[in-house]
Amino acid sequence: MCGIVGAVAQRDVSSILIEGLRRLEYRGYDSAGIALIDDNKLQRFRALGKVNELAVKVNPNQAGAIGIAHTRWATHGVPSENNAHPHFSRQKIALVHNGIIENYKDIRTKLLADGYEFESETDTETVAHLIESYFDGDLLAAVQKAVDQLEGTFGLGVIVSDDPNTLVACRKGSPLVVGLGIKENFVASDVSALLPVTNRFIYLEEGDLVVISQNDYQVYDANGEAKELTINTTELSADAINKGNYKHYMLKEIHEQAKAVADCLEGRISENNVLDSVFGPESERIFKQVEQIQIVACGTSYHAGYVAKYWIEELLGRPCAIEVASEFRYRQSVVPKDTLFVTLSQSGETADTLAALRNLPMEDYCGSVSICNVPESSLVRESSLVLMTRAGPEIGVASTKAFTTQLVSLLLLAISIGKVRSMDKTIISDIVRELIALPRQIESLLFLDKQIEAIAENFIDKHHALFLGRGVHYPIAMEGALKLKEISYIHAEAYPAGELKHGPLALVDAEMPVVVVTPNDGLLEKLHSNMQEVKARGGKLYVFAHQGAKLEEPGEDVVVEMDCETRWTTPILSTIPLQLLSYYVAVQRGTDVDQPRNLAKSVTVE
Repeated sequence: MCGIVGAVAQRDVSSILIEGLRRLEYRGYDSAGIALIDDNKLQRFRALGKVNELAVKVNPNQAGAIGIAHTRWATHGVPSENNAHPHFSRQKIALVHNGIIENYKDIRTKLLADGYEFESETDTETVAHLIESYFDGDLLAAVQKAVDQLEGTFGLGVIVSDDPNTLVACRKGSPLVVGLGIKENFVASDVSALLPVTNRFIYLEEGDLVVISQNDYQVYDANGEAKELTINTTELSADAINKGNYKHYMLKEIHEQAKAVADCLEGRISENNVLDSVFGPESERIFKQVEQIQIVACGTSYHAGYVAKYWIEELLGRPCAIEVASEFRYRQSVVPKDTLFVTLSQSGETADTLAALRNLPMEDYCGSVSICNVPESSLVRESSLVLMTRAGPEIGVASTKAFTTQLVSLLLLAISIGKVRSMDKTIISDIVRELIALPRQIESLLFLDKQIEAIAENFIDKHHALFLGRGVHYPIAMEGALKLKEISYIHAEAYPAGELKHGPLALVDAEMPVVVVTPNDGLLEKLHSNMQEVKARGGKLYVFAHQGAKLEEPGEDVVVEMDCETRWTTPILSTIPLQLLSYYVAVQRGTDVDQPRNLAKSVTVE
């Protein structure tokens, strides 16, 4: 959520900043703004709504060689032009901010007493005035003094009209990267914003500050000591985040899942085994100690972890706990000896998940594993063991390929732990064979899109939906419900099918669509009985039936037959048609598929 772009160059940077903001739109936002220094004077343009609304406001005749820009996701203060970033202080300091300043009220009270006037309701404007109060010609020193007083999370970009060749940025709990060009340098929330202008980046570490000019940059740690960071050359291209021939990023990313899964598996499995040390050189030593697994995640990643709980307990015979990160970090947990701590995050910067790891008393755990999609992220850098999902850039707010590659990665985790604990080699071989076949099976399920598009018409005028699952498919039902509510704005809930009679059945009538995934497993007959309970109350079933799990008397129910029959990868396959259903329902209802209201892709605040 929120996005920062900054640039110092020998040319006008406004077009660079606007394009950078467009490439950060996936993060979620409600307003946008840009500030430039032209002829030693600050100029500011802000707009409510999309970046295109801002672009038409920017003066085409200005020539600012230094600037900062921002997309805002409202926290303090309603979405409005006055609350949009950048914020000014006395027409001298301009500032953009990602995150939340928790002690801004105390600072604001002092600044008001010192004669500062506030134009917004935001916590951010407080920081701009605080920096200005310390500024005596040295912007870095002023930012350092101000940051020392701030409590909360922040990524900051600051410029001052008195020094039109210097940009200062810093991070605490909110990611920032520095992009390096030729006689021009940049800063941004992530690399995607800067791919059109550079492929060379440094990743600021927690507490770092950086001073950027046209020809140079210098990084400082939280104590003000100069430091060196590795320069990384990314293999991503500017075209990596284009929609191509697809109408929406989400549809493109649904169709990329076969390749993403293949990439996730590449170099990690043989014909009948998972290769050694795919989680890192220390993995065998740590995995030998594991007696319990604790998984912590948020949103879609939580659902992936919930699926893994079923796999791990069945395959390893070890207890596995799954908990929402925002709950886990604030409660007193009881940790059995030799517990492995597992975090899941697409971005690797999810605030609650990262805080859960950072606050962990590691002496109580045998190690930590991060499963993530961003190799330079904080979560990856701070975990003992790591597995990258290799999903590639995921722009749509509703996660698709990140989810399926997390599931694949979690199955690899279960096998990798099992290998060092004498898991049956036949079971390992069976799972690996299913993983090898998985990309092809995903491709085959994508051919259901026209059938599912037609089914989606039945949901256009609905306000509620139920999703049912049993066993390992209960969290898949949860994920299906989340996708539908995220992008179509239909209220959707998931339940274990056996819970129908304990309350949810009261909601079932002809206006309540009930979506069920029916794998051909040991719970099939139980699930059929639950479906009869729905039919007896006049409910209409939308059944996604795996091979061999057909309904005997479908009647008015809608049945989508899935031509796949697997044992272990069934949950991964089951999620594909549910993604397509939510996508086509959203398209037909006319909602914003890629940037649904009120939501952000990367949740870097509590």
